[in-house]
Amino acid sequence: MVICSGDDYMDNIVFELNDVYFSYPGKFPALCGIDIRINQGQKISIIGANGSGKSTFLQMLDGLIFADRGRVSFCGQQLNEKIFSDAKFSQEFRRKVGFIFQNSDVQLFCPTVKEDIVFGPLQLGLAKNEIQKRLEKLITTLGILDLLDRSPNQLSIGEKRKVALASTLIIGPNILILDEPTAGLDPSTTRHIIDLLIDENIAGKTIITATHDLHIVEEISDIVYVFGADKKIVKFGQADNILNDTALLTANNLVHIHSHRHKDKEHLHPHVHLDHHADT
Repeated sequence: MVICSGDDYMDNIVFELNDVYFSYPGKFPALCGIDIRINQGQKISIIGANGSGKSTFLQMLDGLIFADRGRVSFCGQQLNEKIFSDAKFSQEFRRKVGFIFQNSDVQLFCPTVKEDIVFGPLQLGLAKNEIQKRLEKLITTLGILDLLDRSPNQLSIGEKRKVALASTLIIGPNILILDEPTAGLDPSTTRHIIDLLIDENIAGKTIITATHDLHIVEEISDIVYVFGADKKIVKFGQADNILNDTALLTANNLVHIHSHRHKDKEHLHPHVHLDHHADT
């Protein structure tokens, strides 16, 4: 079974969602009527307030949950529980699609950092010499040599994020899905990760990111989708058009208005909303 050869960048539709709905058991709906098409090689960002469905959407792309209604397809094949029961499809999908969770602890579970990084490719059957070659490259790219023999629970948030990225990148996926990749990071680590994502996209990878951090959106996006409180897509478009629509951002809790008095006059100033909390 061949899914997305990866050679025809920008011409292949990798993900397509048509009228997709999803609800968690016992909870309110998480996605309502989502329509999105993502081509190979694009940079896509998903922005929206907490609870607007961003993380749910990413998990659906990664085949961790499945639509209640509508269709989610990957390279033309519908994603559902049945297709993931096909071992060949599942393995090929996991080779091609890499997911970086908002909480890095979800991905890091081995005794040492090195074991965590090589776990995925070993499970997928990559040759050990190839794994070592990729590991050495990532050590240099991410600057993690000093972390290899440490336990993941001894790392800082930024260090954990780098290791989680390494454990995904070492598999060599064509598509990277990232949930709040810069949340809680210092400016230097944020810059390092953004530069890495840009380089990966230049190399042909599709980058799909959910974020609250509007400061990074323009660099990591060709198209931005705004998810609203009603779990629907409020608007989408080029990053500069979305980011310059102050009314849109304010209405969807992505900026807030701060007021103060100066010489008996009230002044209003919009501020980017950088609240980094767990999202659904």
